[in-house]
Amino acid sequence: MARISPVALSAVVLMGWSLIAEAADERLGKKLSDGSCAACHGQSGIGIIPLYPNLAGQKREYLIAQLQAFRDGSRKNPIMSPMAVRLSDSDIENVAAYFALLK
Repeated sequence: MARISPVALSAVVLMGWSLIAEAADERLGKKLSDGSCAACHGQSGIGIIPLYPNLAGQKREYLIAQLQAFRDGSRKNPIMSPMAVRLSDSDIENVAAYFALLK
């Protein structure tokens, strides 16, 4: 009977957990989006009017940088700044992961 190395088994388990964590991030991002972002950026990440930018398919890193800039005040907007200030780092990452998946 073949034996599995404890190191190999640990690696497989950790890879599985990381995949689960990534999927959870996107689900949490959708939940946050449905509660706040969708009012302007639409359920599918497409702005409801041309004034509001489309977020669907944007690069995750770009979305994270913009939300952090709104939150820390280096980018100002009367609508987005108060929204972003309520977001934690993980909220920002989750929302960015969700919108990056949309097409």
